[in-house]
Amino acid sequence: MSDRQAVSAGLGLVQRPRRNRKSDWSRRLVRETTLDASDLIWPVFLVEGEGRREPVGSMPGVFRFSIDVATEEIGKVAALGVPAVALFPNTDPRLRDEMASVALDPENLVCRACRAIKSTTPDVGVITDVALDPYTSHGHDGLLRGDEIVNDETVAVLTQQAVTQARAGSDIIAPSDMMDGRVGAIRAGLDAADFQNVQIMSYAAKYASAFYGPFRDAIGTNKTLRGDKRAYQMDPANTDEALREVALDLEQGADMVMVKPGMPYLDIIHRVAETFHAPTFAYQVSGEYAMIMAAAQYGWLDEERAMMESLLAFKRAGAAGVLTYFAPRAAALLRGRE
Repeated sequence: MSDRQAVSAGLGLVQRPRRNRKSDWSRRLVRETTLDASDLIWPVFLVEGEGRREPVGSMPGVFRFSIDVATEEIGKVAALGVPAVALFPNTDPRLRDEMASVALDPENLVCRACRAIKSTTPDVGVITDVALDPYTSHGHDGLLRGDEIVNDETVAVLTQQAVTQARAGSDIIAPSDMMDGRVGAIRAGLDAADFQNVQIMSYAAKYASAFYGPFRDAIGTNKTLRGDKRAYQMDPANTDEALREVALDLEQGADMVMVKPGMPYLDIIHRVAETFHAPTFAYQVSGEYAMIMAAAQYGWLDEERAMMESLLAFKRAGAAGVLTYFAPRAAALLRGRE
């Protein structure tokens, strides 16, 4: 008996998990979690004008698009199998006011983009953000009275905003404001306006996170925000509260729920998915994206591998899908592996 055989016999192993990891085909055969382009939603930043493709400085590889360019890019991403896009406007500062008036304008940037996308790529789902921060001069998601974000008055405006977006062709209304009772009010408003089939994807557990900075840069609210959003977004220390928020939103008519941010809150995603068995989505937010890209640019991470590993982690935690700025690149890579 050789020394090698003696060592092997001495271990006396019957189970050797490494056998299943010995080759690529075997690893694929026993893989527990898979990632597909249909799991991805692409957040798209919009800007006024024509032929515009403005880089977002804090998010390498991400751009603000004018509507004409956005429709072209969305067509390309749809061809890769990405089923839906989420729209976020960079509103001209001159149009922002204390009451978020432009949010209710049927000719605002988001509404015009909805109509353009549905006319050019009708099979792509269009998700629209219901919140007032892109439209307020103070940068908050709700109406401000003194130092307080008023809840019920804000919900009334959010409901009007949701109906306005549905009339423009939005397929999924996504309230991200974290006001109490807004899902029920929006559902009632949509139903009364004969939009019973428009879905609601609620930002049910949205935390007051430090990871939103680049997003606020992209939509132009970094310099306008007065104070912070901790009076309505969730405390990062809380988990049980997330379950209460999700339960309320589902009871009020949400079709899908979201946890935001993503990677720092994988435990929340898992608890929500396991508790409610409802479609649960993760938002891989701008700060998460920016960290991976910055580290990759310094050569500290393999960009492609880090991107795909991060997206797979959301699926492993229980997410039905992921809103991610990586969607075009990840979908192209996945298509290349077919």
